[in-house]
Amino acid sequence: MSDFLGHFRDQEQKHTKERIYPTQCPYCSMQCTMRLVEEKTPYTTRWKAAPNKDDPVVQGRMCVKGVEAHVHTLDHERLTQPLLRQNGRWVMISWEEALEWFQRRVKETQERYGKDAVGVYGGGSLTNEEAYLLGKFARVALQTRYIDYNGRFCMSSAATAANQALGVDRGLTNPLSDIPAADCIILAGANIAECQPTMMPYFRKAKGNGATLIAIDPRETATTKLADIHLRIRPGTDAALVNGMLKVILEEGYVNEPFLKQHTTGWPQLKTWIESVSTDEVAGITGIPRDTIVAAARSYGQAATGMVFTARGVEQHAHGVKNVRNFLNLVLVTGKIGRCGSGYGAVTGQGNGQGGREHGQKADQLPGYRLINNPQHRREIAQVWGIEEHELPQAGVSAYEMFQRVWEREIRGMVILSSNPVVSNPNATMVEEALDRLDFLVAIDLFLSETAERADLVLPGSAYLEDEGTMTNLEGRVIRRQAVRSLPGEAKLDWQILAQMAQVLGKGEYFSFSSAQEIFTELRQASRGGIADYSGISYERIEREGGVFWPCSDENSPGTARLFEDHRFWHPDGRAKLIPVPHLEPPEPVCDTYPLTLTTGRYMAHYLTGVQTRRTPALLKKAPEPLLSIHPETAKRWNVEDGQQVQVHSRRGSIEMKVEITTKIREDIVFAPMHWGGENGINRLTLPELDPESRMPAFKTCAVRLEPVIATLPTEGKERSDIDGKAQKVGVGR
Repeated sequence: MSDFLGHFRDQEQKHTKERIYPTQCPYCSMQCTMRLVEEKTPYTTRWKAAPNKDDPVVQGRMCVKGVEAHVHTLDHERLTQPLLRQNGRWVMISWEEALEWFQRRVKETQERYGKDAVGVYGGGSLTNEEAYLLGKFARVALQTRYIDYNGRFCMSSAATAANQALGVDRGLTNPLSDIPAADCIILAGANIAECQPTMMPYFRKAKGNGATLIAIDPRETATTKLADIHLRIRPGTDAALVNGMLKVILEEGYVNEPFLKQHTTGWPQLKTWIESVSTDEVAGITGIPRDTIVAAARSYGQAATGMVFTARGVEQHAHGVKNVRNFLNLVLVTGKIGRCGSGYGAVTGQGNGQGGREHGQKADQLPGYRLINNPQHRREIAQVWGIEEHELPQAGVSAYEMFQRVWEREIRGMVILSSNPVVSNPNATMVEEALDRLDFLVAIDLFLSETAERADLVLPGSAYLEDEGTMTNLEGRVIRRQAVRSLPGEAKLDWQILAQMAQVLGKGEYFSFSSAQEIFTELRQASRGGIADYSGISYERIEREGGVFWPCSDENSPGTARLFEDHRFWHPDGRAKLIPVPHLEPPEPVCDTYPLTLTTGRYMAHYLTGVQTRRTPALLKKAPEPLLSIHPETAKRWNVEDGQQVQVHSRRGSIEMKVEITTKIREDIVFAPMHWGGENGINRLTLPELDPESRMPAFKTCAVRLEPVIATLPTEGKERSDIDGKAQKVGVGR
């Protein structure tokens, strides 16, 4: 037997053929490149990921998700043929039948209810080309005003605040390589170690250079462990905290008066406001000791260089825009911007969260970060697209508001591309019920996600290994992703599906592309002269230079890695804008009935709604289920033990979860991850209160109560759920 096994291994090694494909991770905004290695033997094919040490951004670093990123693309549950729901069951049909069905349903719906009766919903993981084409598809092929995307839940508050204060929204004002030059770094609501792990070495290098790291987070995380100062804030009080820091900076003389006088507006009003702030009151509001607030303010104020980074912990609030505006006040009051080691960064979450909002899949935007209600911007894009300006619809509504329109039956049909809104939206039960009210729902996806399961027609799209195009990482660096594998079965590239759908709607002449590069060529033209100007960027340049920073309006321009080096901001007067930001309480305060604050976030092993990562065995093993984190003292008050099941109740519903007791959390809050849907979906509880400016929902603060579950024997024959949180029974009617 041993001789046989030895011979088997010898033959396998002798005949193993290895091929290496350059690719990049599809997950977070770092967009790490890597090598995908295919090993073929006479008996099997194995795939593994290897680092790319030539990557200018991460220099060969990979995280656990990147190492496993290829696994879901090979999953046996990949959709490979169009599926149509007939009599409550899925039936495989041809593409010709699928497109004919789609054309008929759109025509019937729009003839009866108007063009706006059909909506479009996209995703922040699409390539720039697909995001651009989706916006064009909505406005030219469907001629609807209703389009938005899941990036609304990621960057909208930071984007709105940056546009207001600086005149431009590019995630980071500086390249990542500037971070080690910062003497003080503030990470506000940003758990980098778990959400963008390959970004952490930049902060470790800064620490090695002597930088002070300040982390603002209600929980202790792998990120806060690196910090010199951890401000364990009460969720929803970020603006108050910054007011306290500004008070110290003003009183102790760290204000950069020459910078403020020459390059900003609004300082006199902000100064008057800061003078009225009491640091003792701030300590009471935030739950952070006054001395700790003073120490943090001094560290940032005294530093010669400094950087401030915000993420979802600051932004996913009903006052998220104002929260970010105050952090930008902190940056501007000290003049720490436009230099190496000095600037601001909104840490983008999704793979193409930055590029995805620049080219038109957001309700109020057109390509190049133009505004759809601006007459000049409309004329410019209409000319590129070869249509009349009046043919362009006006602005629609935000992501969550679209599902309210669906509930109200104003939107009767919908196309969803590469997104899972029944898990990612707040008040998710309402979203589920709204989708069931649609006359028709079309989902383009890799799998039968929780959303696709509710569709009438499901079209098999493309995974990142099959889909060429460009992405824009969190720095604003445009990079190119190559296709390295063939599509499975009858699946099609996402952009090809959109083009064919446009064709059957009679708009094929506007979508006659033969490659992603052709779409990018038109995108470059459409972005020319816009804030996000890509016109000087080409596939060839990206390949040659390892990525190009926007704005880049000339092929001979190096691109703009660091914004505002001349201290001229992107408002007409060239000045940044300061405003006073009073503290506003969260819209749903705790009370006797709901005395705890629920906040949500991520696990390192999972990505967004988990459709891909929960199909990856190695990642699912690391985090097999969602846990409710609760402080030991809080657990005592609620008579809850570690590992026990509890019902978590909010004003919108309840779910059952297992408890994880930990000292790494404030006593007045509980924490749950967002990666599961169905009965484990935490967004069945979250608050749909929207920021009045960005329309970002208040994911980070909602009032809840707990109810311990008394263990009972399982009911015999109870329907079992698989790793996607969906019923094993497929084909149940809507």
